[in-house]
Amino acid sequence: MNNKPDPRDELVDHLPALRAFAMSLTRNSAMADDLVQDTIEKAWKNIKSFTPGTNLRAWLFTIQRNAFYSSRRKVKREVEDIDGVMAGNLAEKPAHDGRLALNDFRRAFEKLPDEQREALILVGGSGFAYEEAAQMCGVAVGTIKSRANRGRKRLAELLELAEGEDPTISDANTAAVLASSPQSG
Repeated sequence: MNNKPDPRDELVDHLPALRAFAMSLTRNSAMADDLVQDTIEKAWKNIKSFTPGTNLRAWLFTIQRNAFYSSRRKVKREVEDIDGVMAGNLAEKPAHDGRLALNDFRRAFEKLPDEQREALILVGGSGFAYEEAAQMCGVAVGTIKSRANRGRKRLAELLELAEGEDPTISDANTAAVLASSPQSG
């Protein structure tokens, strides 16, 4: 009798984090849902390659990141929604109570290079340690730190925040991305 828990039983617990990461990568609700579904399908089919006792969420994020970049290579001829008109029509505007509206944050965040957005989501929004994020992205820890710091600096410039200004944000993920250091893990 096997007493070890089946990692497939934990997949559902990671769906919100996978969805948030997929939204940051795709910037499109339908594409994000497809990416999450693709991630779960690949994880389910390859569950034997997961090492029990290791970080399941990091493993899932790595699968999702790889699936995203693979799909980008396949659709080079697809027309981008550069000005966000299509994406804006698909999303409902949130009620946000701070000085910094969530839509302002999204627009500024979308202006960041993919690598900086990815680093901020992993170390800020998702709470991975720099080391975990570096491993998921296949880069050195210093590269992740540099991408996250450059991303934070650029976000502060785009949002016109004064040096050391603490933005009033009620959304925990947005606040985490702007935080000066990620959680250690």
